[in-house]
Amino acid sequence: MEKQGKGGNWRRNSVIWQWKTWLILSVSDADFDIIKDALYKHQVLVFKAQYDVSPKAQYEITQRFDPKATASYGHGKTLDAKRSILHPDLKTIPHQPQVQVIGNGFVEEYEGLKNIQLRHPHHKTFHATVIPEKDDLDFTRFYRWHIDAALYGLAPPVATTLFADRVPRGRTQTIRYEDSGEQMTVPLGTTAFVSGYTMYDLLSPEDKQFVLNTKVEYAPHPYVWMSGAKSRSDGLGLISEGKEVPLDKLPEIEQDKIQVLPMCWRNPQDDRLALQIHPSAIRKLHLGGGKVVDDLQEVREIVYRLQRPGIAPELVYAHDWEEGDFVIFHNRSLIHSVVGAFAEDEVRLFRQCNIAGSSLPEGPRYF
Repeated sequence: MEKQGKGGNWRRNSVIWQWKTWLILSVSDADFDIIKDALYKHQVLVFKAQYDVSPKAQYEITQRFDPKATASYGHGKTLDAKRSILHPDLKTIPHQPQVQVIGNGFVEEYEGLKNIQLRHPHHKTFHATVIPEKDDLDFTRFYRWHIDAALYGLAPPVATTLFADRVPRGRTQTIRYEDSGEQMTVPLGTTAFVSGYTMYDLLSPEDKQFVLNTKVEYAPHPYVWMSGAKSRSDGLGLISEGKEVPLDKLPEIEQDKIQVLPMCWRNPQDDRLALQIHPSAIRKLHLGGGKVVDDLQEVREIVYRLQRPGIAPELVYAHDWEEGDFVIFHNRSLIHSVVGAFAEDEVRLFRQCNIAGSSLPEGPRYF
């Protein structure tokens, strides 16, 4: 389906709109309003051939989706970076600290960083079971379905931007769904997205009533807390083996920073509801009648049952990255995952930016 819009052509593909000709660097306020409306409506936007977007411009564009947002990186900074599961994956651009460099392989110099070794997250470092080594370059998994969010102290970002500087191409991989036997062929190093709106729409009437009246309590310092635990094979939450870091072994916990958020987040533009949960960071459920479910295994099983239908192969948008792609996604209505296994000499160089929100996400109006 094609639609002419001001500044270029849109192409509809699943949850994404692709803008072919509009230069993101020269967006007026009126044009930005069109982009913002499109983001709230379609969740993922792709701008092609944006080779001249600097880290500064990327930060400024990202902040326009939440002008009152602070300059803090959306995942926040932990007091114990060495134990955080995010620690190995992120390099900060010195002259634009809100923008991170991610990817794979050795890069001699980039935006003030020198001799950096990037490592694309591999499921063998996080999953309880792994694909055999002999199949590793042909088959892969969703690494970790997540929201870009600190989930402790800082509000989740409204939008995340990703810029593809270098993209290795020429081969695909096959995602294995170990629980169902399904498979899905994807481009090497794709970013996978699934819609929280679809997740909500798939629920039974009884489950819709449940999620509308339930809140999720996230663990304090969640990325340190989960650092010893392992993931399900589909990347949708953790296995309960008692390997989480005990609360008394975490950095100092400030009770007022622990986040208890609605299960459903409301689109401020049209009131659609997204089932929006970070499945790896959950710790408790606060039910509508006042009961608190604090058995971690039970909490995870409930959330997994609610979310699992939404990651079926036909519901996943797996972006086929090209150099110059500038992607904006609505971080408050979808979850996404890194995918893929790279050879050591396959260099992938991306920039990402997300900024902690100026306010918490809105739940259902009658919540």
